[in-house]
Amino acid sequence: MDILALINEELFNPLVDYPHEQRKVPGPHAPGRIVPLDVHGKKLAVKNALRYIPSELHAVLAREFFDELEKYGHIYAFRFMPKFSLHAIPITEIPAKSSQAAAIILMILNNLDPLVAQFPQELVTYGGNGQVFSNWIQFRLTIKYLAQMTEEQTLSLYSGHPMGLFPSHKHAPRVVITNGMMIPNYSTKDQYDKFFALGVTQYGQMTAGSYCYIGPQGIVHGTTITVMNAGRKYLNTDNLGGKVFVTSGLGGMSGAQAKAAVISGCVGVIAEICESALIKRHKQGWLDVYSSNLSEVIAYIREYRKSKKAVSIGYLGNVVELWERLAEEDELLVELGSDQTSLHNPFNGGYYPIGLSFDEANELMVKDPKAFEVKVKDSLKRQLAAIDKLAQRGMYFWDYGNAFLVECQRAGADVLAKDARDSKSFKYPSYMQDIMGDIFSLGFGPFRWVCTSGLDEDLRLTDKLAAEVINKLSLQSDVSSATRQQYEDNRHWIESAEEHQLVVGSKARILYSDQQGRIAISLAFNEAVRDGRLKGPVVISRDHHDVSGTDSPFRETSNITDGSAYTADMAIQNVIGDGFRGATWISIHNGGGVGWGDVINGGFGMLLDGSTDADWRAELMLNWDVANGVARRSWSGNDKGFETIQRTMQKVPGLLVTLPNKIDDQALDKLLN
Repeated sequence: MDILALINEELFNPLVDYPHEQRKVPGPHAPGRIVPLDVHGKKLAVKNALRYIPSELHAVLAREFFDELEKYGHIYAFRFMPKFSLHAIPITEIPAKSSQAAAIILMILNNLDPLVAQFPQELVTYGGNGQVFSNWIQFRLTIKYLAQMTEEQTLSLYSGHPMGLFPSHKHAPRVVITNGMMIPNYSTKDQYDKFFALGVTQYGQMTAGSYCYIGPQGIVHGTTITVMNAGRKYLNTDNLGGKVFVTSGLGGMSGAQAKAAVISGCVGVIAEICESALIKRHKQGWLDVYSSNLSEVIAYIREYRKSKKAVSIGYLGNVVELWERLAEEDELLVELGSDQTSLHNPFNGGYYPIGLSFDEANELMVKDPKAFEVKVKDSLKRQLAAIDKLAQRGMYFWDYGNAFLVECQRAGADVLAKDARDSKSFKYPSYMQDIMGDIFSLGFGPFRWVCTSGLDEDLRLTDKLAAEVINKLSLQSDVSSATRQQYEDNRHWIESAEEHQLVVGSKARILYSDQQGRIAISLAFNEAVRDGRLKGPVVISRDHHDVSGTDSPFRETSNITDGSAYTADMAIQNVIGDGFRGATWISIHNGGGVGWGDVINGGFGMLLDGSTDADWRAELMLNWDVANGVARRSWSGNDKGFETIQRTMQKVPGLLVTLPNKIDDQALDKLLN
């Protein structure tokens, strides 16, 4: 990869050649999109893209952009795609005036690495439509801006568009990112298709549009923690040997499920309709065995249930076929069930209906989107019906926050609980309500880091430092049993992370930690950079899927029961607070995980460069980034949030939180009757 070409290459004088050979490089591509624009709208989309282009080249590129719009449903400006594949390189090889800006360049390159990104040529990192940028000109301009940025400038990015460098100060974020910030009445899925086609907004997912994605490792860890705790809650066991977990999706993030099942110790059965996605996971070593024959899959399940061997089994076919076959079996062959298809994007490649091959579905969704939508809805209803049959026989099913139950409801399926009090009181719980919500309320969430040196030895040392910190924290006398359990789970995870070979792209790692742990680990890393034990700086970040970063009534905040689950104050406050407490970059997105219009996500990145200034930034910002969400969860009535924020106030000088008074529901009923 030629970093100097990215920074210095002249794009317009002369006009760069079209990268024909790079476009032919084998790899997955995003499905074509419908173009919900009339003639005027199509002209406006081309006009919007031409704003980046000197007027003397409009005659050359107008037709090229129009043809892209017609063929792909979006103007990606492929002409300006680099003629080589991208990947993260050591920070010392990135020629930038600001080390913080160089770190951001590294993270962007990693998000578009073909080993990491789902559809790299379409600038999609994961989730089917999680964009890093809307087009390749934006990518080129952003890299150039970051290379020349000083420590007293901030780059403003509007849904991928680099608005420019603005004067600021050294403690301000170097980059502020917004994605999809719509006027509320226009934040609908239909409107998204229109505005994305126009090139004026984009779907940043959670960590794609904020450059913090580290490949499937993050969701491997999250799924592992979820499945382990599901075993504790539903099956009353820490040993999942011989227990069967059925789900679907081996593509982008969902591809992590096979690995997570094995680490959790269970028999994982994962359906995937895309043969190339399934083969990729098998070659990667994450999927142990697979078959397109359901009888053979059932035989595998019986074999490994009996031997209690942890294994991942792939079914190359439609997930509805798998669920319906399991429901027909006389013996209950599955204890735990979920789904991780990209149902936030149900009609454009996120979900494939039964009765169509992969290629047939990709053709129909563009050729006749209404007919495709009908097939998706019918398929969802059949899938839920099969799940219902198994649940009635003793299987435990949870919604994995991918909008599965929401889309089943929108399809007309009966998904509400008998005593439903609102539109999100489903008969199956969200994993957040039943499994992960209390863990978030303890302050635990997906803390992650990237070793910018690119050295395995640095990653190994950070693993060791993190394990030492966690072990020390778990021995504290005032730690609750619930908190200690999470410390132990994550210490075990980090001590075995290297042997599971989870790194894809940058030298990155993830674990779940609470406020105290995140600060202690960050300070340990920064000290190791300062004294030379680490050969390069460390970038810390997190998934927005965390205690404070996301307001999502169908996922992260689905266990908020005071009526405020549909508000987004927490995520907005989180990003603003991170910004003036020292984050290197901050981001706020509409959409992600559960879909456009259904969630607001906030995120950050921070460079630990060994300076005392970085110590100050990390402690100040992380004390806010976690406590903000714990305080909100306490105020909503969560007991673990209440206990955790009280403990935190005792440890953090200057923290004083409004605590809720306990209310006796029975006494209140008497008073109001």
